Amino acid sequence: MRVPSWPGAVLSLGVQLRVLWFAAAVEVHTSKEVAAVNGTNLRLKCTFSSSSPVSQHLSVTWNFQPEDLSSPEPVFYYLKEPYRPSTGRFKERVTWDGNIARHDVSIVIWNLQPTDNGTFTCQVKNPPDFHGTIGKVQLRVVQKVHFSEIHFLAVAIGSACVLMILVVTVVIICRHHRKKAQEKKIEVADTELREKENLKRTEEKEASPLED
Repeated sequence: MRVPSWPGAVLSLGVQLRVLWFAAAVEVHTSKEVAAVNGTNLRLKCTFSSSSPVSQHLSVTWNFQPEDLSSPEPVFYYLKEPYRPSTGRFKERVTWDGNIARHDVSIVIWNLQPTDNGTFTCQVKNPPDFHGTIGKVQLRVVQKVHFSEIHFLAVAIGSACVLMILVVTVVIICRHHRKKAQEKKIEVADTELREKENLKRTEEKEASPLED
């Protein structure tokens, strides 16, 4: 029987610990790219999953990397309660919009400006899960909304609904006119029948004295 060597046992243990480390890491989920109109507000969605229950010491860190690749700037911090930045471009412009119980750590950026173009990062630490992925969202602030495929789809659906309403309206009107025409034909037929019956009775009455 072959006995495992000490270096082999240490290597095996290291591999197992590494697997457990990755399994216990926090996974952060965000949109890769978002676009918003200048002057509007935007919700930066960020959710997470962890192998451990939500800890009272869970922390959330939002940072911003400007498009010109200058120094990163703090955006928002959460530890038991939300903390907004007291200085910087995002002072008084960011609010907490998450729900820790639902693993949601989203924020809202108010009054977007072209200088907000860049990459936002969302990092979550949920002790004992301190390590994990960092969510990244690349923001692009535009001057106006482009006519995207979604708008084309909305216009197409709206046009189809209007067309359907018109078709239904035309069908109802046609049926109404057809019903009126049939009722008029029946009324004319009844009138002609009554006139024929009255004429027949008149002829019978006129013919009756001659027979006597």
